[in-house]
Amino acid sequence: MNTFVDQIKIEAHAGKGGDGMVAFRREKYVPNGGPAGGDGGHGGSIVLKVDEGLRTLMDFRYHRIFKAKNGGNGMSKQMTGPSAEDTVIAVPQGTTVRDLDTGKIIGDLVEKDQELVVAKGGRGGRGNIHFASAKNPAPEIAENGEPGEDRYLELELKMLADVGLIGFPSVGKSTLLSVVTGAKPKIAAYEFTTLVPNLGMVMLPDGRDFAMADMPGLIEGASKGIGLGLKFLRHIERTRVLLHLVDMSSEDEDQAIARYRQINQELANYDPELLKRPQVVVATKMDLPNSAKNLEIFKKQLEDDDSLENKPTLFEISAVTHQGVQQLMQLTADLLDQTPEFDSASHDELLTPEYEEAGKEFTEEEGPDFTITMDEDGTWVLGGAKLLRLFDMTDLTHEQSQLRFARQMRQMGVDDALREKGVQNGDMVRIRKFVFEFIQ
Repeated sequence: MNTFVDQIKIEAHAGKGGDGMVAFRREKYVPNGGPAGGDGGHGGSIVLKVDEGLRTLMDFRYHRIFKAKNGGNGMSKQMTGPSAEDTVIAVPQGTTVRDLDTGKIIGDLVEKDQELVVAKGGRGGRGNIHFASAKNPAPEIAENGEPGEDRYLELELKMLADVGLIGFPSVGKSTLLSVVTGAKPKIAAYEFTTLVPNLGMVMLPDGRDFAMADMPGLIEGASKGIGLGLKFLRHIERTRVLLHLVDMSSEDEDQAIARYRQINQELANYDPELLKRPQVVVATKMDLPNSAKNLEIFKKQLEDDDSLENKPTLFEISAVTHQGVQQLMQLTADLLDQTPEFDSASHDELLTPEYEEAGKEFTEEEGPDFTITMDEDGTWVLGGAKLLRLFDMTDLTHEQSQLRFARQMRQMGVDDALREKGVQNGDMVRIRKFVFEFIQ
């Protein structure tokens, strides 16, 4: 069964802040009582955290909705309600996070134990101790807790391999990987044996090591979704060195150069930046009868190819007999020492301006403070991120809280905007399910 999962959609619902409390001191022998309502606690956030032990997004196949707990309500005697703990979700290294509502990438989790807040918990509402004044020493005003953020996300795993093995199916990628690492990929003499990327660690005698992955399904048209290529081309983006395996054992002496050009064309179609990173052409299956003759023809065709600005390094191996394998690994390690890391987001949209660096919480543009529309029945409908947040945090069970919300709307310019739209005295106005009459 194919258990490799590299793309998944999830829901993240942060917790609501606790409600502030309206309370008063009524203690015996205390001459001056007063407001004593405490604040609500903060709601829990949804946090993604890198877990080096994970290799796939398999755990998300059956658990895709994550909800953090709400903060506790404020209490009397000025006691603050308990804040909820954050819900921490483990993800593998190399996970890219995309907001499905905006289509923007909001995080790239590649470092050990790196964290990213994807849905922020709401702050707790303030109790009536914050609203006391000389004019109103005993306020019956408290805030409800702020709603937590709801986000719909796509998680995409791009394997963190230093070296990528590319080439047509059945050129020997899985065989080479099994020889130089502890990986045990399925190996068979038919195309598309490998259906998922396989990752292994190469350990050299001089103490150097690097991660190597074989990339399955690259054929002509892969960048357009043919074969398995488009599904796994994304994993090549993070690699620093490419080993381009070319089978030399064909009866057709022109097959090697044709397939070499096709693979490079698919890389260019997907992301031209991929051709700028070091690429070693590896002639494989050199233990077979036709290989030596085909290699000489292939070398000459490369030399005569004027479209190649820089002639690639050519290395011949036989993974079965281990001919040249250790020398190839040494060459690869030397290239890695000379090659910096590449921008893993080159093929994706730029990170949003609000998302300054990995691990910071993301805040999208919220739009206008308020909006005004009209229902089919003639009711005016108020919306907008800021207005709705203020409404959700208003305790409508107390008249003073309602009057405070009315003042906030007036200061925002809602009253004037309604008049400009043509509202009449006595018209009905709705915010969510709350309906009131507009009075001039």
